Amino acid sequence: MLQPTRRKRPSLFRRFARSGRDGPAALLFLAPSLVGLALFYLIPFVGGIYFSVMDSPVDGTFVGADNYVEVWNSESFRKAAVNTLSFAGIGVPLLLVVSLSVAVLLNRPLPLRRWFRTASVLPLVVPVASVVLFWQVLFDTYGWLNSLLVAAGRAPVHWMESDQARGVIILMYVWKNAGYNIVLLLTGLQTIPQDYYETASIDGAGKLRQFFGITLRYLIPTLFFVTVMSVVGSFKVFRETYLMSGEYPHDSIYMLQHYMNNMFLSLDYQKLTSAAYIMAVGIIALVVVLFQADRRFRHAIE
Repeated sequence: MLQPTRRKRPSLFRRFARSGRDGPAALLFLAPSLVGLALFYLIPFVGGIYFSVMDSPVDGTFVGADNYVEVWNSESFRKAAVNTLSFAGIGVPLLLVVSLSVAVLLNRPLPLRRWFRTASVLPLVVPVASVVLFWQVLFDTYGWLNSLLVAAGRAPVHWMESDQARGVIILMYVWKNAGYNIVLLLTGLQTIPQDYYETASIDGAGKLRQFFGITLRYLIPTLFFVTVMSVVGSFKVFRETYLMSGEYPHDSIYMLQHYMNNMFLSLDYQKLTSAAYIMAVGIIALVVVLFQADRRFRHAIE
């Protein structure tokens, strides 16, 4: 009886040669994206180093790290940096808790579950101008909330001109970014086999123990990615804050982006680029810390 012949797998050299033949075609398709990335991101980012070490954008002289020292010693920059870090320290954990809670609820057979899933991603597709207009009407001095307060016999609150402004921006940040995180977390939840929960129930594990022992454990990769994206997104709230309160908002929501925007308006490119690189180093440092924490946590549970 004839034995079926097994197909030999191509050797590593042949697979490498085949990928080498496909390389030029792949680069051809990637060329528009690579050119755009280099033209609008990489080249300006690298070129900004020149302005950060010169005393003038035109016919300037090399001053080394003097611009960085001046920016670091600036009271406005320090205030903006503290506000940005405090915003990330409050907004990111709150966003993660809200996103994970809603994702866990939507992963269960609830009434109108599909409608709630669709509603959670609506902030991602609504234009920013429309979103800001809604929040302006809601939190304006003569807006809906103050109308309710006045009707209840209480004094109106100047939301965007007091310490309440930070809470408003954090609330907007959570509302706008929760939908993206919910979609990712739902995807991660649906990859967890239900057999694990059934086995844990048979062994007597309660819902809380199942959540920490199964759900969170298998959501670590998704939670890590969501955390990194949320941290990066917390440094990008300038657009909404600017439209809500203008160039010089209340001190509690004066962010690093406001400082750099004001430097741009005054054509102080040296301080602008120096502040941008300091912020970039800060974001990279936070991401590295998150990578180290994720690695140690995985080793701990393994």
